[in-house]
Amino acid sequence: MSNKIDEIIDDLKSLSLLEAAELVKKIEETFDVDASVASQAQPIVMPLGTETSSINEAEEKTEFDLILEEVPAAKKIAILKVVRSMTGLGLKEAKDLVESAPKAIKEGITKENSEEMKKQLEEAGAKVTIK
Repeated sequence: MSNKIDEIIDDLKSLSLLEAAELVKKIEETFDVDASVASQAQPIVMPLGTETSSINEAEEKTEFDLILEEVPAAKKIAILKVVRSMTGLGLKEAKDLVESAPKAIKEGITKENSEEMKKQLEEAGAKVTIK
């Protein structure tokens, strides 16, 4: 920073609360701006050159839920076996889960695991979605 800016910053640090409020009013009048609007809007400030990478990172999902949507009656036993092996549930709990479709089988799993489990369930005859 230049010496002029450093001096201004030092002067601002030494202002009382009343003086700071007067300064804000004077800046608003002089430059025809409204400081209250800027504080309510809370703009997002991002460094230059990283806009796309930051947006992609925010949009990229890392945890997925495996949802059992539909279980055909003829395939119920095969699907039940697959669900038991995936979840480690007992026979009764797995049966209740399969019969209560649509229902989440696994939550917060990786994309690779969810794709693999979906494939296994679909091979057994279930209709599955990943969310």
